[in-house]
Order: sequence, then structure tokens, then C-alpha cells
Amino acid sequence: MNTAVNIAGVELKNPVMTASGTFGSGQEYGEFVDLNLLGAVVTKGVSNVPWPGNAAPRIAETYGGMINAIGLQNPGIDVFVKRDIPYLRQFDTKIIVNVCGKTTEDYVEVVERLRDEPVDLLEINISCPNVKEGGIAFGQDPKAVEAITREVKRRAKQPIIMKLSPNVTDITEMARAAKDGGADALSLINTLTGMKIDVHRRTFAVANKTGGLSGPAIRPVAVRMVYQTASAVDLPIIGMGGIMTAEDALEFILAGATAVSVGTANFHDPCATVKVIGGIQAYMDRYGVKDIKELVGAVR
Repeated sequence: MNTAVNIAGVELKNPVMTASGTFGSGQEYGEFVDLNLLGAVVTKGVSNVPWPGNAAPRIAETYGGMINAIGLQNPGIDVFVKRDIPYLRQFDTKIIVNVCGKTTEDYVEVVERLRDEPVDLLEINISCPNVKEGGIAFGQDPKAVEAITREVKRRAKQPIIMKLSPNVTDITEMARAAKDGGADALSLINTLTGMKIDVHRRTFAVANKTGGLSGPAIRPVAVRMVYQTASAVDLPIIGMGGIMTAEDALEFILAGATAVSVGTANFHDPCATVKVIGGIQAYMDRYGVKDIKELVGAVR
């Protein structure tokens, strides 16, 4: 059977990758997971300078998921290039770098630094809801989505994936704006803005008050948005949002996603990505599917 998929000219051995922010840059999971088995590793967000992130507490468990307000803490592009890229190059997997920023110039600086680095794709995070400035504004305004997509595309050497925010009225409007700006692919959804209150301490569960809700609770929303987006624009889609099992992943693929990202499940089970890959192969074998592409968007 053939499990290979193509994202903007980059071939992945299978459609399963990690979701940004849940896997570090691979080092944290290297002793649990054979990274060679993954279609791609999507790194934690990388900014032009080190970001300290938000104040603690920054994570709270919720029914069917979790809320995080990490604030894209990362050591910056200099450390990433020196430490993380050489580590990932040891493995037979594709490298997708998640890029974050607070201004267009921030994004462009990172993208330009990565031009001559051995990475395969760039995922541009314009949608993270736990950063007080920058991302959320870009991700919720179609004109801003188109403008930043165009600027990043103009400077990038690698194909760009625009990561869309679900915290909008019409996801297809944002998808069309990204396509008009020159996006090579889309990834969705990022987290939904949520809140949890500790009733015993009578205060917010995370110091930021709000955070990004992820996990199984958001999956039906994510599947719906992937389906809508696949119907609206002709671009490869990486679907994500609460994928815990192969069946969850297949929902996204049948709805129109070319590939999928596994995120929150990694915290529950470090081997979740590998289990999803195996489960997809078992499904294909069971139903006589010779090529994974037969399943992409099969439900209409």
C-alpha cells in the first residue's frame, strides 16, 4: 500500500506529523518515538528573538482536553538553527518549522534566516490565541492574512503553510485570503480560545485568564472547518484538532485533509503518532485501500 502524500511538492512517507508546540523539536520524544517513522516533525514555534512566554500557571486540564497559555516560549532562531536543525537532520523525516512573530518584520526575519537551512516547509503561525499581540490580529482579519501571507511568500525559499485560527466567523474567508496571498498549503485548526475558573480558589486556572483549548473536545469543530475549507480552496490541507486515534485522523482525511497533525495526544501518550500511523495502515489493509490519496476528501 502507498501511504505517501505530497504537500506543495514535498513528499512525506505518510500523512502523520506532530503538531507544533506539543513535541518540542523532537528531542523531548526521541527516546520514546522513532522519528524516522513520522511523515514530518513540526517544530515548536520559532521567533526572531527569545520569547519568555506567559506567567505561570500556564496549563490547565479540562473535560475532553486542556487549556494552554504558554505564550510561545522559545529560545529564538539562533538557538534553533544551532541546536535543533542538526538534531532533526539525523532522521529520515521531513522538517516543518513553525514560525511565530508579533509583527510582519518578525516573521520575515525568521523566514529569511531559514532560507539556506535544510528544512522542508514553513508553517506560519498567524493564529495563536494566547499571545497578546500579533498573531491573533493577523489571524482574524482577512486583509491581514492576505498581506502577511504575500510578504512571507515573497521572502521564503521553502513552501509556506498558513496556520489558520478557528476563532473567526467564516474560516473559508481566511482560507481564501491565504490562497490569494500565495499560500502553498493550509493547516487548521489552531486552538479555540477558552477559559477555566478554579471554583475553590475563585480565580482563573491559568494566569493569562484565557488560553488555547485543544484535545478531543474540539475535534468535531475542526473536522467541520477542514471540510468547509477543502470545499472552498484548492490547496493541500493539514488537519488537526483533538486527534487521539487513527479513526480520528481518518475523519480529517475523509473530510479533505491531505495530512494530519497529532498534538495534545502526545502529552497523554508519547507514542500516539506512531500508533496513528499503524492504525491508518491497518484501516487501509482492512478496506483494500491501495493508496492513501483515495481517501482524501472521499466524503462529500
